[in-house]
Amino acid sequence: MTMELVCPAGSPAALTAALEQGADAIYLGLRNPTNARAFPGLNFAPENLRLAVDAAHARGKKIYLALNTYPTSDQMALWKSSIDIAAEAGVDALIMAEMSLLDYAIRHHPGIPRHLSVQGSATSPAALRFFHEQFGISRAVLPRVLSLSQVERVCEKSPVGIEVFAFGSLCIMVEGRCQLSSFVTGRSPNCHGVCSPAEYVHWEELPGGRRRVRLGEVLIDEFDAGESASYPTVCKGRYRAGDTPFYALEEPTSLNTLELLPRLAQAGVVALKIEGRQRGPAYVGSVTRVWREALDTLERKEGFVVRPQWQEALAHVAEGHQTTLGPYHRSWH
Repeated sequence: MTMELVCPAGSPAALTAALEQGADAIYLGLRNPTNARAFPGLNFAPENLRLAVDAAHARGKKIYLALNTYPTSDQMALWKSSIDIAAEAGVDALIMAEMSLLDYAIRHHPGIPRHLSVQGSATSPAALRFFHEQFGISRAVLPRVLSLSQVERVCEKSPVGIEVFAFGSLCIMVEGRCQLSSFVTGRSPNCHGVCSPAEYVHWEELPGGRRRVRLGEVLIDEFDAGESASYPTVCKGRYRAGDTPFYALEEPTSLNTLELLPRLAQAGVVALKIEGRQRGPAYVGSVTRVWREALDTLERKEGFVVRPQWQEALAHVAEGHQTTLGPYHRSWH
C-alpha cells in the first residue's frame, strides 16, 4: 500500500510548491481562527480556497481543510459557516476535532470525508471507534506522543485509516490540550489558533546587536548577534537557572521519521503528514521533494536506504538545524 504524502500550505505560493514537488494532498486553513495556524498574513480567503481546490484537482491531487480549533459558544456560527464554505469550494476532506462541528458536518455535508485532527487527541482504538461510530470519520491523525510500537498497535485495531506526522516541529503538549500560551496571554491556541498571538510578541534591540523577545510580560529568549531566532513560544524559550540559560522545556528541533518509513508502511499507516503551514514556500518545496523521493524509493521495493542528501536537506530546514525521532524511539510503552 502506498502511503499518501500530505503537505502543508499557508499561502498560494506554498501550495504551488507542494503540488510541483509531488504532494498527494495539501492541507490548508481559512483566514480565521477556525484552524490551528491562524497567523497574520497566512491561510486562504474563501475565494482563494476555491482556486486552490481547482489547482489541486487539475493535477489529480486533493485539498484537505483544517477546521480543527474549538469554538466558544458565542463563536459557533463562524465555525459552521466555514464548514459550509469548505463544502462549497469542493474540498476533499475536513480535518476536525470538536464534536458538535463533526456532527454539523455529517448532518449538513455528509458527502465530505471527515478526518479526526491531531487536536482531537485520540490515541487508542477505543477512542477512534467512538469517533468513527458517532461521526463517521474515515481517518485520524495521531498525536505526536506515541512510540512506534504504540502506533503499530493502534493501526492494527483501528477502524479507520491512520495518518502520522513524518516531519516538522514537535509539541511537548498533547495536541488539543495546550495551556501554556493561554496562561501567559489569556488566549488559548486551542480556541484562537495561535501559540503566540502576534499582539503579545515584543522584540527589543540590545547593545551589540543582541535581541530579546517577550510573550506578554514573560521573557522568552535572548539572542546573540547573528544567532537564528526561533519562533517565540513559552515551551521553546530559554530560561535562566543561576547563571546558565537553557531550554527548560523543549529544545528547538524537528521530527524526522525517514528511517522509520518501512516500518510505518508495514504497520498500515495510510498517510504521512508534513508539519509547517506557518513555513514559507522554500521549506514546503524542499521537504516535499525529499519525502516524494523517499516514498517513491520505498514503493519500488528495491531495498530502502535513507540517502545522506535527504537528511542534509531536511536538517537545513529543521528547527535548530537538528532532527529527532521524538516519542517514536521510546522503548517503554
